[in-house]
Formats: sequence, C-alpha cells, structure tokens
Amino acid sequence: MTKPNRSSHGVPLVLLMGCVAGFVTGCAKSEKVRAESDAPAGISVGVTKVSRKTLDRQLTVSSELVPFQEVDVYAKESGYVRDLLVDYGTRVKKGQVMAVLEIPELEVQLHQDDAAIRNASDQVTRAEHELSRVEAQHKVLHLQFDRLNGVAKSKPGLVAQQEVDDSQGKDLAAEAQVEATKSNLQGAQSQLQAAEAKKEHDRVLFDYSKLTAPFTGVVTQRYANLGTLLQAGTNSSTQAMPLVRISQDDLFRLVIPVPESYVRYIHLGYPVNVIVPSLNRSFPGKVTRFSVDVKEDTRTMHTEVDVSNFDHVLIPGMYAEAALSIERKPNALSVPLQAVNHEGQQTTAYVVNQANKIEDRKVTLGLQTASDAEVIAGLNEGDQVVVSDRSSLRPGEDVRPQVVEVLQHQEEKEE
Repeated sequence: MTKPNRSSHGVPLVLLMGCVAGFVTGCAKSEKVRAESDAPAGISVGVTKVSRKTLDRQLTVSSELVPFQEVDVYAKESGYVRDLLVDYGTRVKKGQVMAVLEIPELEVQLHQDDAAIRNASDQVTRAEHELSRVEAQHKVLHLQFDRLNGVAKSKPGLVAQQEVDDSQGKDLAAEAQVEATKSNLQGAQSQLQAAEAKKEHDRVLFDYSKLTAPFTGVVTQRYANLGTLLQAGTNSSTQAMPLVRISQDDLFRLVIPVPESYVRYIHLGYPVNVIVPSLNRSFPGKVTRFSVDVKEDTRTMHTEVDVSNFDHVLIPGMYAEAALSIERKPNALSVPLQAVNHEGQQTTAYVVNQANKIEDRKVTLGLQTASDAEVIAGLNEGDQVVVSDRSSLRPGEDVRPQVVEVLQHQEEKEE
C-alpha cells in the first residue's frame, strides 16, 4: 500500500496547498474591496454657499480733482511792485497782504485831500463865528423893536410911528442876515464833507496798493517780480497781468459726468467714495450739487462732489475715481454671478444637493452688482451652488463638492 505524501513536519501536502490557495483568494478579495472604497465618487467641483449680505450697486466715474476756488489776483490800480511777499507754494490766509504797489499819484492826491479838508474846516469855523456875530446883533435889534413897540402900544403918541417902523425893519434885516449866515455855514459844512468823502475815496483806492488774498489757499502761479508795472485789471481794453494765482486747497471739487441712465439715482448729500490711485487712498465725499439737466452732446449730467483736504495731500489735477452708491439692499439673499447660467430668457443655477448630485434649478434674480445677484426665488440660504466650470456637468451626476473662494470683480465703471 502506498503511503500519502507528508511534509517534513508531518502535515499532508494536499492540505497545505489548499490553505495557500485560500489565503491567496482572500487577499485578492480584500484588495478589490479596498480599491473599490478608494475609487472617486464623482467629479470634483468648486461650490460656494448661498448667503445673506448687503448688496451695494455702485457706479464708478473717473474725473480730475480741481480746487474748490481758483482765481488770478489783479491790481485795482496801476502801480509798481514795491514789496513781493509770496512765491510759488506760499500758503496764505484770507486778507493776508501778498504784495504792495508803489502809486505816487495817489500819495500826492491824499496830501491834496488833507489840504482841502483843512481849508474847508477853516471855512466852517469862519461861518460859525459870523453866525454868532449876526445872531448877537439880531438879538439887540429885536429887543429894541420889542421895547419901542411896547411903549407905542401902552402910551400912544409918546413914540413916533416912524421910529417904531425903522426899528422893526432893522430887526427883520438882522433876522434875514442870520438865515443867510446859517446857509453859508451849511455850505461850508457841505464842502468839508465833500472834501472828507474825496479823501476817503482816494484812501480806499490807495489801500488797493496792498494786494491781499481773497481766500485761504496756496499760491500756484507767480507772474510778477519786484519793480513790475501792474496795470489796473478793471479795464477790459488793456492786457493786464495778474500778480499771482491762488487755489483753495483745503477743499476740492470732483466734477463727474453722470450718464443719463443713472441720473435718477443722484441725490444731494449721497455719500461718495473718492479713490485716488496715485496715493493708494480713498477719501469720503458727498454729492453737493448737480446741474439738473442732461447735456445734449454727451448725454451726461454735470455733478460735483466736495472732497475735504485738510491734510493737503491732494494736489490739483490728480486723477480720481468716484464710486457712487446707486442701489443698496441690506441682508439680501445673494448668489455669485459665477454660479448663474443664462439660457435665452431662462436663468438657472447648478446646486449640489445632500446626496452630492447636481440639480439644475430655475432662479429669479433681483438687484445685481458686479459680483453678486439678489435671489428672489429658486435658492435657499445655505444651498451649495457650483461656481467652477459647468460645461461638462449634467443634472443628476455624482460630484464631490469643494468650497472655494469667489473672486470679487470691480463695480460698473464709466470713463
């Protein structure tokens, strides 16, 4: 009889081979299960959640900063520049003297005015003395007439009527002389007032020899030097040269042309964010005035924004952008515009549901900004909408959502 084969340890060889085969089969099944569990469940897509936020639709208009006031300072009277007290970049306050002109003619005229006033004053003094004299004379003659007239009435025939009539005539003549002297005094006083008024007129003109700043600002141009003859700037027939140019630099105007389609959103006092790219800074401003009409050639409305510049970092001519808030909705249910599909008249969005499958939902949108849109219907807060490439996705498809950050775009901009 043949004996079965055994291993060196006494284990039958057939049994050993069966165990090895079973182990290999079990390992293969385990690797297959592990491979199936590691297989991807679907395509990876970028999503973001529908949330509530303040939607602010803005219009950005580019313009140039100009001083609130800017003026060339001219001379009122012709004269030579005797003292020049300012130069380029000099900051001046309202009423500060910037230059003094030499006007010899007015200086002489003031001396003549002083002489005329003294002469008129002497005439008034003489007229006052003359009035005092004739009033005293009239008083004596008037008393004489009263006494004679009284005696003639109390004792008729004692005093001749001729004597009474002569006394009355002298009294009336003295009274007339008093009135004439008063008239002469008033004439002398009028001449004195006229002389004083002329001196005041000439003094005011002479005060124009001091050129002062009309408002607080900075000198941006200087046209004259010491000794320069400045012509009076009141005559349009002469080519008068200004002394300096002054700009008010603590307050600026930003003149922006608002397109016709946005005119209805412009209101006085509306806040405006003024961005100056060269300074990498923004400044608060507000709509201060607008023209209330649309220009025919450009179809825009002249609108001005006042910008404070107390630290004097803004310079006239700087390029700036005015961001006007034209519509605002707080706590609005919003979705990024990247998640919205437009197919004809229909608006949809791909939503990843709880089963990680794609749903194609119809949505109704409201206010739209450059980056987001208000959701009126179709989406709920917390829904995951697809913001990555949707060209290869199909409704019902299994996906793996990954939350991504949505880039913000710039607001509407008008050049």
